[in-house]
Amino acid sequence: MGEMDLTANQKMKRGLLLLNAIFLTIGGCGGPMVMRLYFLHGGNRVWLSSWLETGGWPINFIPLLVTYLNRRHKEGPAAKLIFMQGPLFFASILIGVLTGLDDYLYAYGLDRIPVSTSALVIASQLAFTALFAFILVKQKFTPYSIIAIVLLTVGAGILAIHASSDRPEGESSKEYYIGFIMTVAASVLYGFVLPLIELTYKKARQAITYTLVLEIQLVMCFVATVFCTVGMVINKDFKVPLSLSLSLLPSERIVSSRKTNQPYFFASA
Repeated sequence: MGEMDLTANQKMKRGLLLLNAIFLTIGGCGGPMVMRLYFLHGGNRVWLSSWLETGGWPINFIPLLVTYLNRRHKEGPAAKLIFMQGPLFFASILIGVLTGLDDYLYAYGLDRIPVSTSALVIASQLAFTALFAFILVKQKFTPYSIIAIVLLTVGAGILAIHASSDRPEGESSKEYYIGFIMTVAASVLYGFVLPLIELTYKKARQAITYTLVLEIQLVMCFVATVFCTVGMVINKDFKVPLSLSLSLLPSERIVSSRKTNQPYFFASA
């Protein structure tokens, strides 16, 4: 009976791992393209795009509820509702703030450079992750990781040198380079955040379970979303210009110009 339970538990872990990998693949591939399409078609709300990167945090309540009901079924009323303790909670808040900042850097960069370039630059995150993992959690370098770091660094450098080859039409060199630098900064920061999360797991004075990881992700994404919401408020993203609201007629459509940030109108058919 024990062996059967162990086998079922291993199958469940593999299933959860596969499910998370599928979600990560869909988000990692589709997210940047949708965001870039938003900017190409007149969108100019960088903070809004940043907000959307972690705005789906409430979905974590679904697996948390399922795991709680499962514990409740096995343990009865004595089942714990929350596993996260104080130090881990405050560490998650700090990581959430860094994640919110990284969201903004990434969205700003994607507003200025093509998805293909952004994806290649973000790939250099692996090099920064390896570096910070060596510093923070003492993870040793291997010949393979060193080769990967060199290749990714050289690739990003080549992209920077040949910026004019993939610069969007109408985009100035200054805007392109700023977007490129912001994307590199996002890569560096996220390369720091991942080992920091690993360090948090190692320093936690409690067992790291699937439920606890979900709780950490919930707090991180919630704080990152709050960070971006504050940015939207400061940037007045919720404010509709009075002139725009007074000028808008039912037979007109508004198209935002990303370069001038001014609305212009044309009659609908």
